[in-house]
Amino acid sequence: MNSAEIKIEVRDLTMAYGSFVLMRGVNARVRRGEVFIIMGGSGCGKSTLLKHMIGLKAPAAGDVLYDGRSFWQSSEAERQAMLRRFGVLFQNGALWSSMTLAENVSLPLAQYTAFSRRDITELARVKLALVGLSGFEDYYPSELSGGMRKRAALARAMALDPEVLFFDEPSAGLDPVSSRRLDDLILELRDSLGATIVVVTHELQSIFAIGDNSVYLDPVSRTMTAGGNPKALRETTTDPGLREFLTRGEPAARSAIAAS
Repeated sequence: MNSAEIKIEVRDLTMAYGSFVLMRGVNARVRRGEVFIIMGGSGCGKSTLLKHMIGLKAPAAGDVLYDGRSFWQSSEAERQAMLRRFGVLFQNGALWSSMTLAENVSLPLAQYTAFSRRDITELARVKLALVGLSGFEDYYPSELSGGMRKRAALARAMALDPEVLFFDEPSAGLDPVSSRRLDDLILELRDSLGATIVVVTHELQSIFAIGDNSVYLDPVSRTMTAGGNPKALRETTTDPGLREFLTRGEPAARSAIAAS
């Protein structure tokens, strides 16, 4: 892989809480403009890996690099500059309930740019339109469905035109139709904006629908045991844990997924 193609590199990462090692020896390379899946069963450390990548938790060992530059060995000012190039969609959306959608999306623009109030309002409308929420600028989060709240949170994550978008279990709590629409939206944003996208999920339909590349975290060995295109891994893996995860252990499930 050409080093110029690599947007993110996770290098020999060890994740720990005190003396308890959750995962060790995690290595991954994320190409520019691809959808990268962090996958594995519940409690394996998917969201913890995401926290290491977005600066919320320091690794016990190893590093994360962006465009070849170390994140955790950089100065605080340099890390803050990197963070402004990220957009994050948390599992619960994390919208401010007392603010309208337009106000939620405007918040990072007001905090980190010198745009006028008029320009910020217009940019908020544009971001909401990109996720299919034109006309809902003055609605409050409580007035929306779960899928619409996720899309509004995505609009806020996109406010500063990030180079990298991070999603933590984006389909959590959504019905299958809303989940599929969100998957389609993720692909549209990847194609139209050229953003690099990192998604934490255990949902097979989403993994196979949107994933270009992936890493599998195995809770038994406490390390990554595979990486690559999820569909290719499903067909070629000999690892029993990964095969169980990717097929849910049922021939009917394998057939249904293969048809997707």
